[in-house]
Amino acid sequence: MVRRQRFLFLAILLLWLKTYIVYKTSFDIEIESWMQEFILFINPLSFLLLIFGFSLFMREKWRNRYIVAMSFFVTVLLYINVMFYRFFNDFITLPVLFQTSNMGDLGNSAFELFHFADLLMFVDIALFAWLVWKKSPFVSFESVLKKERSAYFLAFTAIALLNLGLAEGERPELLTRTFDRKMLVKNIGMYNYLIYDAVLQSKTKAQRALADSSELSEIENYVRANEKAPNQQLFGIAKKRNVIVVSMESLQSFVINNKVNGQEITPFLNDFIKKSYYFENLYHQTGQGKTSDAEFLIENSLYPLGRGAVFFTHATNEYHATPEILKNEGYYTAVFHANNKSFWNRDVMYRSLGYDRYFSLDDFNVTDENSVGWGLKDKHFFEQSIPYLKKLPQPFYTKLITLTNHFPFELGEEDRMVPEYTSDDRTVNRYFPTVRYMDESLKTFIELLKKEGLYQNSIIILYGDHYGISDNHNEAMAQYLGKAEITPFDHVQLQRVPLIIHIPGVTDRHPKIISKVAGQIDVKPTLLHLLGIDTKNDIHFGQDLFAKDKLDFVVLRDGSFVTKDYVYKDNVCYDKRTGSKTNVSYCEPYMEKAKQELDYSDKIVYGDLLRFYNQKNVQNDRTTKK
Repeated sequence: MVRRQRFLFLAILLLWLKTYIVYKTSFDIEIESWMQEFILFINPLSFLLLIFGFSLFMREKWRNRYIVAMSFFVTVLLYINVMFYRFFNDFITLPVLFQTSNMGDLGNSAFELFHFADLLMFVDIALFAWLVWKKSPFVSFESVLKKERSAYFLAFTAIALLNLGLAEGERPELLTRTFDRKMLVKNIGMYNYLIYDAVLQSKTKAQRALADSSELSEIENYVRANEKAPNQQLFGIAKKRNVIVVSMESLQSFVINNKVNGQEITPFLNDFIKKSYYFENLYHQTGQGKTSDAEFLIENSLYPLGRGAVFFTHATNEYHATPEILKNEGYYTAVFHANNKSFWNRDVMYRSLGYDRYFSLDDFNVTDENSVGWGLKDKHFFEQSIPYLKKLPQPFYTKLITLTNHFPFELGEEDRMVPEYTSDDRTVNRYFPTVRYMDESLKTFIELLKKEGLYQNSIIILYGDHYGISDNHNEAMAQYLGKAEITPFDHVQLQRVPLIIHIPGVTDRHPKIISKVAGQIDVKPTLLHLLGIDTKNDIHFGQDLFAKDKLDFVVLRDGSFVTKDYVYKDNVCYDKRTGSKTNVSYCEPYMEKAKQELDYSDKIVYGDLLRFYNQKNVQNDRTTKK
C-alpha cells in the first residue's frame, strides 16, 4: 500500500519529521529518559495518520488537493505555535488562537520573532503544490482497497493507543493536568493537545449551564475558613483617599536596586521604595492573558484561567471586582490605557468589572513622534492622563497601564538613559533601557500628581504585571545574574514582580520592606482593608498582606507554588535557602491546597458562580429592608 500511495505517506513522513525537529529546536521540552524521547518522537504520528487518512475516501483529483491543503494547514499550525512559544514560552490554546482582535497590534512583536530560517518549514508544501500542478506521475493514485483502508486505520488506532498508554505509564493521570501544557505536549503531542483542548472547551461551555449555587457554597466555606483578620492598626488608614494604581509593564523585581553597566536601572523606584511599603517577595500569577490576567488578579483576587484569557472567554460573567465595590462606596472608577479599546476585549470586560469610564486610544493624542513599539510612550501617556485625572469626581479609583517596557523593548536613542546590556541576546540587552525609561516616566508622573494637587490625598499602588524576560533567554540572564545557569528554581524566583504601596504622610514616615511570600491575588483584600472596607463577605483567594497571621504561600498558574521555605516546580521540591532539590515530602502539605485553590477559582469563572453570590446578596438586602 505504501508504494501505491507514496504521495500520501511522503506527506505524513515529512510532517512527522518536521514536527519532531521543531520539538527539538524550537521548544524547551525537558527529556529525562529514552522512553520520554520515544514518546516525543511518535506522538505527532497518530494525528497525522488520522487527518491525512480522510484522503483515502476521496477521488484522486480531490485527494491530491486535500493532501497539499492539509500539509499547509498543519505546518501553519506548527509555525503559529513556534511564534507563540518564542514570545510566551508556552503552547497556544484554542481560546488564544481565536483572539483575532489582538492580531492587529502584534506587528512589531511578530516581526521581531520571525527568523528567515522559518521559511524552510514551508519548502515541502511548495514542492507538493508544484508536483500536483505539474500532474507528476509521483502524485498519481491507484484505487484504495477496502482491506487497505481498514489496515491503515487499524495502524492509526494502534499507534494512538500505544502513545497514550506509554504516556500514562510515564505520567499517571496525565489528562487531568490541564494546566501543564508542556507535560501534555511532551506526552500526547502538540496536535493531539489541540484536540484535547477542544474537548476541554466544549466541557467548559457546558459548565455554566450546569452550574448551581451549591458549588458556590462549598467554595465560600473554603474561603471563610482561610480568611485572615486585617491588621487593625492599618485598617482604614487610607479611608476615602483617591486610589491610583499603575500597572508597570513587564517589570520584574530583579532590576530593583540593581545596575547595568555600572548605572542604576530604577533610580526613582529605588528611592520611592524608601518612602513606601515594598513587597520584595511578591510573585506574578498570570497565565496566557499576561497583562489582562494581572488586572484580573489584582481586582478580583481570583486566579486567571489555565487556558486563554478571562478577558476574552468570560468577559460577560458576574464579578465582584474592586471597581464595583468602590463604586458602591461612592468612588468614581476609571481606567487609562492608550491602546485600542477592544484590545484584550477590555471594552467589554471593564463594564463587567464596574468601571465608569475607559480612557483608551481615542482619548490620547498619539503620533509617530510620541510613540514607540506598542504605542504611546509612558512619559507622554502620564502627561496626557493628568488633565483627565484632575476632572474626575473624587474620591476616585483609577488604573493606568503602561506600554513602553513591552517586548520587543524598542526605544529611540533620545530616550535612552542607560546603555544596552552586552550579551548575545538582543531581547535581554534592550530590556534595561526600556525599564530605565519607564522608571523616569513614573518619576514624572509622581511629580505631576504633586504639582496638580492630586498626590497628598491619594494612595498610590505600583505593581509589575508579569515577566519581561522569559526562560527562552536563560543564557543571557545567567550571564547578567552571574550564575552558571538558570535552574527551574531560579526561573520561579525570577517571577517576582514589584509591589509598592505609597500613602503620602504615612509611608514616607514609616516605610517598610515586607518579605512575606505573596502574590498579585493578595492586592484586592489588602487595598480594601487599607481603605477601611470589610471583606468578610467577599469571595476571594488572596489574603491581606498586612494580616499578622498571613500564610507565606503563593500559587502560580502553572501549578507551581512557593512557601516560606520551599519552591515546588515541575514535580520537584526545592529548598529556598540553597536552591537545591530536596525531598518532595516537604512540599506535599501544600500540594492539595494549591490544586484546590486553582480548581475552585476555575469553577467560579467557568460556571459564572458569582451570579449566585450577587443574587443571594440582593435577597439578603430585601430581607433586611423588610
